[in-house]
Amino acid sequence: MSAQQLSDLIRFARHNSPFYRDLYASLPSSVDRLTDLPVVDQKFFWAANTLHDSRVLTGPLSEATVYKTGGTTGSPKFSVYTRDEWRTFVTTFGQGLVDTGLRPGHRVADLFYAGELYASFLFVLDSLAHAPVDNVRLPIGGGAPLESTIPTLRDLAAQVLAGTPTTLCRLAEQVLASGVRLDSVELLLFGGEALFDDQRRLLATAFPGAEARSVGYASVDAGLLGRPVPGSDARVHRAFTPHSVVEILDDSTDEPITEPGRPGRVVVTSLFRRLMPIIRYPAGDRAEWTGTGPGHFRILGRAEEGVRVGPVSLYTQDAQDAVASADTAGQVVGMQLVVRRWEGRDGLVLRLATAPGDERDTDRRESLARAVVAELETVRPLYPDSVRAGFVHPLSVEWARHRDLAVNPRSGKLVRVLDERPTA
Repeated sequence: MSAQQLSDLIRFARHNSPFYRDLYASLPSSVDRLTDLPVVDQKFFWAANTLHDSRVLTGPLSEATVYKTGGTTGSPKFSVYTRDEWRTFVTTFGQGLVDTGLRPGHRVADLFYAGELYASFLFVLDSLAHAPVDNVRLPIGGGAPLESTIPTLRDLAAQVLAGTPTTLCRLAEQVLASGVRLDSVELLLFGGEALFDDQRRLLATAFPGAEARSVGYASVDAGLLGRPVPGSDARVHRAFTPHSVVEILDDSTDEPITEPGRPGRVVVTSLFRRLMPIIRYPAGDRAEWTGTGPGHFRILGRAEEGVRVGPVSLYTQDAQDAVASADTAGQVVGMQLVVRRWEGRDGLVLRLATAPGDERDTDRRESLARAVVAELETVRPLYPDSVRAGFVHPLSVEWARHRDLAVNPRSGKLVRVLDERPTA
C-alpha cells in the first residue's frame, strides 16, 4: 500500500461521507498513515449506515448491489458494492482459490446459502468464475434438500464441496446414514465459520479421500481479509495486498501488534471500496501474526463469542477446549452452548452431537458428559462456585445429532450460543 493510495482514500471519504467527515474532524487536513486514524466504532458506523439517507455512503445508491449482513453485531445490516467493486472483490478472492488446492477442471459444488440478500453463494460462485484456473461450477446451494443434493453430487462426480462447516457436516452425517459413497470428493472448502477438530473427524469419516481447507477469509461487511496459505494449519492466511490492509491491534490500547504469537483484534482497511468506505473497520475476529511469511496471520476465533450465565462469563472456545480434552475417543462432532432460565436462576446446557451409531453406547456417553463438565469447571472455577452459592444451575449435557443443532436459517451457519432465556 502506498501512502498516496491511503491518503487519496481518506481524502475521498472525508469529502464525500458525512460519517467519516465527522470521525476525522479533529485530524490534520492531510493524513497518510493508518495509525493516525481512529478505529471505527461499529455501533456508530451501523447507526449512521442506514438503508435510507446513509451518512456512511459517499454517493447516492443508484448503481450497486445490496447485501444483508449481520456484521459483528448479530442483527442484519446492509452492505453495498458497485459493479466494479464487486468485480474486484471476486476476482481477487478467486485468485486465492489456487492456494486451496483448486486444480484445472475441478468440479466444484457451491453449497453456500443464497437468497434473502445473502452474499456467500453468489460470492463463491463468482469467485470460482474469476479464478485463474478453469473449473466446472455446480450451483446447488445450502438450502437444497440433502436427499437431492447427494445424488446430484454423485451423478456429477463433484470433486470439491464448498460450504459452511455446518452444511458440510450435515451432508457428511447424511452420507454416513444413507451408506452412499462419494468417492470423487477430494477437497472440502469451508468458510464463514471456524472448523473444529470434532467436525474434522466427522468429515474425514464421510469423505476419507478429501482434505478440508479454508476457502479464504472474507466477509460482506469487511470485504477481503485473508488469502489461504497452503499448509497444515487452515487458520493461517495472508493479507490480500494491495487490495486491503489487515492490522492486529492490542485489545486494550488499540496499538498495532507487530510481533508473532501475540493475539489481538483484526481491523481491516479496504483500498478498493469507495461507495461504502471501510477504513480501520473491526472484522470481529481475533488473530496473531505467525512470523512464517510476510503478512501471515492465524485466525483465533470471534472477538466476543460467548455468553453470560448469572455472574459467569463463558466463551465457546472454553467449551471447545474442554470437549477436546475430555473426548479422547472422538465421539463429539458438534457443540452448542444453550442458556436457559428456570426457578429464578440461569443454567448452561452443553448440547453435544455425536456421530451416527454412537447414541447406542449410553454408558460411554454418560462418562464423557461427566468428563466434559469436569474439564469446563476446571478452567472456569467461578461456575461451580456460583452453583454452590445458589446463583446458577449446575452444568449439564444434552445429546443430539448434528442435524439437530440449531443453525441460522438464512446463512446455514451453526449458532454457537443459543440464549433461550425469556425476555420481557
